[in-house]
Amino acid sequence: MAQELLTTFDGEITLLTLIPATGGLFEVRANDELIWSRKEQGRFPEITELKQLVRDIIAPDRSLGHSDKKPSSDNQS
Repeated sequence: MAQELLTTFDGEITLLTLIPATGGLFEVRANDELIWSRKEQGRFPEITELKQLVRDIIAPDRSLGHSDKKPSSDNQS
């Protein structure tokens, strides 16, 4: 996952740190904001959803191409 993020956000991620832990801990933070917690979600993220979450924090106007799913609008007719 780290390599995918570094490749996708080449030049936009200035620091990526992996911190070994025990007990199944898996958290992802972007700009000090917790964007994924395995404990809270009960699972690991799919890489596309993780990319979208990271993008929404570090480069909200950036397109992720075919794997991009922008939040749907609340305006429904």
